[in-house]
Amino acid sequence: MISSDLCNQIIKTYQKHGWALRRVLLRDETRAKLNSQTETIFPNAAIKEAEVDALWFVRDSYEGREAWELRLISQTPYALFETFEPEEEEEDREDLRIEMEARLRDIASSKNKS
Repeated sequence: MISSDLCNQIIKTYQKHGWALRRVLLRDETRAKLNSQTETIFPNAAIKEAEVDALWFVRDSYEGREAWELRLISQTPYALFETFEPEEEEEDREDLRIEMEARLRDIASSKNKS
């Protein structure tokens, strides 16, 4: 079950390791459940309607690269990771992030069916 405590716990763990929350993906029912708490829990992140509940984190990586991690909001940790070259176009980065969201959605839906 997704709660504000679970979200805060995940965010604090990532922040401890140098990650910054950049985007939040929330299903309609999760957003309704969190209601007015979303601005408090995710103050500086863009919130997007999605078919899966997940958090996008970003941090600098080696040799000028930028690392992005898409973390499923669940008790069981599951994440997808990608690094981007400094010269990589933002359009190409966004295309890959959309693909990662689709993969995570597929994985999450298959876990829910098990």
